Amino acid sequence: MQTIYWDLKNNERDKFMDQAALCIKDGQVVAFPTETVYGLGADGLNGAAVAKIFAAKGRPADNPLILHIADKKEFDRLAVDLSANARALIDTFMPGPLTLIVKKSSLIPDEVTTGLPTVGIRMPSHPVAAELIRRSGCPIAAPSANLSGKPSPTNAHDVAEDMDGRIAGILDGGRCGIGVESTIVDTTTPIPTILRPGGVTREMLEHRLGAVDIDPALYGVQAVRPKAPGMKYRHYAPKAPMYLYEGPAAAAQLIKAVHAAMQAGHRVGVLCDQVTAAQLPENANRCVIASWGLSKDDLAEHLYNLLRAFDHQEPEFILGLGVDEHGLGLATMNRMRKAAGFNILWATEDGVSVKSGTNFPGNMVK
Repeated sequence: MQTIYWDLKNNERDKFMDQAALCIKDGQVVAFPTETVYGLGADGLNGAAVAKIFAAKGRPADNPLILHIADKKEFDRLAVDLSANARALIDTFMPGPLTLIVKKSSLIPDEVTTGLPTVGIRMPSHPVAAELIRRSGCPIAAPSANLSGKPSPTNAHDVAEDMDGRIAGILDGGRCGIGVESTIVDTTTPIPTILRPGGVTREMLEHRLGAVDIDPALYGVQAVRPKAPGMKYRHYAPKAPMYLYEGPAAAAQLIKAVHAAMQAGHRVGVLCDQVTAAQLPENANRCVIASWGLSKDDLAEHLYNLLRAFDHQEPEFILGLGVDEHGLGLATMNRMRKAAGFNILWATEDGVSVKSGTNFPGNMVK
């Protein structure tokens, strides 16, 4: 399959948007930007078209998709028995980086929900996403536009790296702003439950609703049957194994581990903030440093690009620095823990212990 590339900076933008929408109407798959990451979209009411998304990504058959809409009124057509909590979240945070799990209507094919009675629906705020949905005349089912398990793409180049030859086309609308996927909230439970953290933070949800639960899957407890994307399988992962440092002395112990790894002759990748990066040795052959900057906003925006960059620089393994879970920290830690396969070390001034995981290289645990 030849994948068409539409650069929306070109003066033929209107024509390109029509061509992409026609592909959606014809049951094809098109990648497009949202405010979070690039999505891999098809007509969400066409089961055969949705099946092509799973084929293009190599996505597990029990991992449901999210429907993207351009009008809040679509909730009344695509969902049934919306709760008061759901309506409050729609009014407050949509359009924006929030997905609601709701009871699905009979319009939605099983291919979208993988046979579940619920569906995730969101209304992206990115103008290209909204325009594509409107021109296509249907809700668009879309996961992130990457091969299953790899870091999600936040620019069209990374989409093409995974999807060239697999899908009909790629709409290049520039870089995504937030950098991590939407927050997913299950509104079918008595207390709304965060299934995946994202740009709408836990604090924002609690301010609007009061009590909000967090699904145990965020901390490594496997979901038997995932209600939403990202709950069951290893995600966001670079090729090299990754190990994450958390705790009050995470930065100091990570720096020690980097020095030990280099002295042992290893080529080690390091994912950390700018302050920690400045304390690491300069040795391009032995230490591949990926710094996200200073803030958790910087981390969210650049995380997937940095993880993908490691694949080209080929360290033997990657050591990552954890952050606190306030604000966007909950979302970024969720992604980093999954990228590390929940191989997590707890660091204090006295030493390092295993928080979760196995097979840590060298003498990381002391």
